[in-house]
Amino acid sequence: MDTTIHVFLTYARVEKGLAHNTILAYGRDLRRFDAFLAKRRKHKVEDVTREDIIDFLASLYKEKLDSRSVARYLVSLRCFYKFAVIEGLVIADPTENLESPKVRQSLPSYLRVDEIDKLLAAPNLSTPLGLRDQAMLEVLYSSGLRVSELLNLRISDLDLRIGCVRCIGKGDKERLVPIGRKAIAAVEQYLALARPQFARPDSPPPHNQVLFLTRHGRRLSRISIWKIMHDYGTKLGLRGRLTPHKLRHSFATHLLERGADLRSVQLMLGHADISTTQIYTHVVEERLKQVYKAHHPRA
Repeated sequence: MDTTIHVFLTYARVEKGLAHNTILAYGRDLRRFDAFLAKRRKHKVEDVTREDIIDFLASLYKEKLDSRSVARYLVSLRCFYKFAVIEGLVIADPTENLESPKVRQSLPSYLRVDEIDKLLAAPNLSTPLGLRDQAMLEVLYSSGLRVSELLNLRISDLDLRIGCVRCIGKGDKERLVPIGRKAIAAVEQYLALARPQFARPDSPPPHNQVLFLTRHGRRLSRISIWKIMHDYGTKLGLRGRLTPHKLRHSFATHLLERGADLRSVQLMLGHADISTTQIYTHVVEERLKQVYKAHHPRA
């Protein structure tokens, strides 16, 4: 089983060209499934039955995983067994006709404009780290980038003259996203005064190329960015947990609230399907209902 997982992940990377993060997620899911099978003394891909799959998914619920996470595990298993059938490793796909867990669509959490203003004013601009943080927050809110896209931004991906940034999104799809004047000014200040203090001449790629660095001249990690944002959110007393994705949600919601069309927002977010972007129209509708109820005399 372990060997088959390794071959599948190589196939996903080399032949299918899937994104690095997708392959990492497949690997984590499948190794957890392999550990579950080991307890049943099943070590071959052809030994797995439909009941094993169902019991595995049930065990995830028992461990308090939500339906969205369980659905993701099932997607990983389906892709794996589709590959196993193609390669002739199994005769029948044990995941065939299994119903996906019903995922309740929750509205994205976002910050109000006044909360965004407080957040963007929070970094201490007298320090290099403060300059970096302000530039990072301005770019996130101005462009709606995913955290992985922000982490991989290189200096050469920025065109500050025309005000846009080039990024590689899910499925290694490239897109250009505009960024605003305030974000451009914050990045220029960071590049002039802060990044040279972090950069190390002997740093190998990609650390010598990426835009945002740690104080030790390394590329920032996901955990680092999450911690930075959590600290700012706690300091400011913002509602809920502050994450990079909450700024992405805020970016999309504020655009739609001010009249942007859905197709343009879809392109800027890098969504393959416009139905993914439509969730933000529900956010705006909900917001309008709240405004109506709060201010209309006959609400």
